[in-house]
Amino acid sequence: MQLQFVGCGDALGSGGRFNTCFHVVGEETNFLIDCGASSLVALKRWGIERNGIDVILVTHFHADHFGGIPFFMLDAQFSRRQRPLVIAGPPGVAERYLQAMETAFEGSSKTPSRFELTLLPLRPERSHPIGALQVTPFPVEHGQSGGPFFAYRIVAEGRVIAYSGDTQWTDNLIEAGRDADLFIVEAYFHDKAVKNHLDLKTIETNLPDIKPKKLVLTHMSEDMLARRYDTRHLAAEDGMIVLL
Repeated sequence: MQLQFVGCGDALGSGGRFNTCFHVVGEETNFLIDCGASSLVALKRWGIERNGIDVILVTHFHADHFGGIPFFMLDAQFSRRQRPLVIAGPPGVAERYLQAMETAFEGSSKTPSRFELTLLPLRPERSHPIGALQVTPFPVEHGQSGGPFFAYRIVAEGRVIAYSGDTQWTDNLIEAGRDADLFIVEAYFHDKAVKNHLDLKTIETNLPDIKPKKLVLTHMSEDMLARRYDTRHLAAEDGMIVLL
């Protein structure tokens, strides 16, 4: 099983990076974590077959994490997709989906599709079976608009992948990431603590409680990108592949 950073950028395109989107594929699994506005371009850039993807897990409804959904769906229609698709995320995902589709392409949400689409709201701190996945969302803190906000703990093919989503520090990240095979964590700043986002210094302070087997930093601002080689931790790059 492998995870590819289709895009690991922030909302401002820092470093010229694509918006957040991670692709996980294995013998039984093929899914995305988030689908930011530039994700269809990025998926094509890395040669990823979109119609094989079974699930899109959404952490929250900001455009750099959710705004690529209408483009993904339009591509699915034009490529004559037939494989069922699940889009799962925080409560309100169905309403947000319809709003995004109608804003991007008026009338598109009413266009009959050739494939079954399931819009699945997830309850926090509950384990949800989604195909071959076991998905547990944890509430995190990223302001007011665009939420609710989730971190995810995902069990797939005997491996645990955790992702912080966008958030300031909350102890829920300990439960989400504890002993994970891979913990992907936002590191927006290096050592500057700001509301609604994480900095590397805070992450490192709490790592002894999380103890992930592998840590990868993502969603970095220009401040953090300029200092990413000063840290012992692996920093994500667009297109980078991590084997699990």
